[in-house]
Amino acid sequence: MEIAKTLDAKGLACPMPIVKTKKAIDDVESGEILEVQATDAGAKSDLAAWTKSSGHELVDTKEEGGVYTFYVKKG
Repeated sequence: MEIAKTLDAKGLACPMPIVKTKKAIDDVESGEILEVQATDAGAKSDLAAWTKSSGHELVDTKEEGGVYTFYVKKG
């Protein structure tokens, strides 16, 4: 998987990871992958809901050492 941009949202509480993701997705082209790193556990459900409602695709999610990494494909 080729990452077009990485967003570091670690240490931010809800809703800031989503707010920053909405801004960062504008910096990638349609079909490219935005990697989002967050430490807020709520970001998991928030990002899943946001990608569905905004026409993007949550390609993959992983959690390692308290850091959640999301791969969002721009619609």
